[in-house]
Amino acid sequence: MKEEKEEIIRIRLPEGEEMFGIVEQMLGNAWMYVRCQDGKVRLGKIPGKYIKSRLWVRVGDIVIVKPWQVMKDRVFIVHKYTKTETEWLFERGYLKWLEEHE
Repeated sequence: MKEEKEEIIRIRLPEGEEMFGIVEQMLGNAWMYVRCQDGKVRLGKIPGKYIKSRLWVRVGDIVIVKPWQVMKDRVFIVHKYTKTETEWLFERGYLKWLEEHE
């Protein structure tokens, strides 16, 4: 019998309420507009603990966002993908929503 090997995924993927997003505009002071996977543009913020760990985000970066508990029109940016990771996500079809919303 032939054994099927499961692909080991070492790239962080969204969990629970988290979703993919793409940074559209920088507003300053760790605030930015993010187009989320569901098609909505939300106001995003990099939490303080991520700023201290040097999470630098630019326009066009693919990120994972988590909606705020109280205001669902705002999100925290919790992870940024590198160029290589973004290419991997495109190849595997995780970012098809980007083509649909353009």
